[in-house]
Amino acid sequence: MRLAVGSARGALRKLRYALMLLLGTCALAACGGDAARLSRLPADAVVLAFGDSLTFGTGAQPEASYPAVLETLIARKVWKAGVPGEVSAAGLARLPSALDYYQPRLLILCHGGNDFLRKLGDAQAAENLRAMIRIAKQRGVEVMLIAVPKPGLFPSPPDFYAEIAKEFGLPYEDAALKTILRDNELKSDIAHPNARGYAKLAQAVAALLKKSGAV
Repeated sequence: MRLAVGSARGALRKLRYALMLLLGTCALAACGGDAARLSRLPADAVVLAFGDSLTFGTGAQPEASYPAVLETLIARKVWKAGVPGEVSAAGLARLPSALDYYQPRLLILCHGGNDFLRKLGDAQAAENLRAMIRIAKQRGVEVMLIAVPKPGLFPSPPDFYAEIAKEFGLPYEDAALKTILRDNELKSDIAHPNARGYAKLAQAVAALLKKSGAV
């Protein structure tokens, strides 16, 4: 009888251990994920950060904008092409000339916030983002997408950002701005990070670029 009980307990311990290993593996997969891959950026590659005031760096000095900090983190030239107050339709109209001028290997797209502020509708912002991505890809420019949260008590990005990232197979940063804009110590106002906030955004973007193989 004791032998049977001991064997049962041993089997139970082994089962628990196997379950712990399985759960640990699943947790790592959920946390790490399989980030969409990007081509390795040569040392002389140009990266274009394109968007509105979040890309411009409203709320901080120019040298503290996320593109400026990112340039130092990834050791690649990062041009800042952010226009405060710009809606996605205007960004779509501006993008082709920006791509022609800067000739980037990679486009970091962060747009849509002003559509939310002006209540222009998620569908319009989503279609304009899709059109911008198509324009970049037609020129052989790879794209990384940053989700912009909608204003509110707990700012969160709309679902369409994740859907677009999946549709086009893009590396996608969806957590950084949400976290920053929920923390008063990281904001200059209700809609913009301060220097510390932009630094955290740059760090998140750099981490994703590394994970995707770009740097």
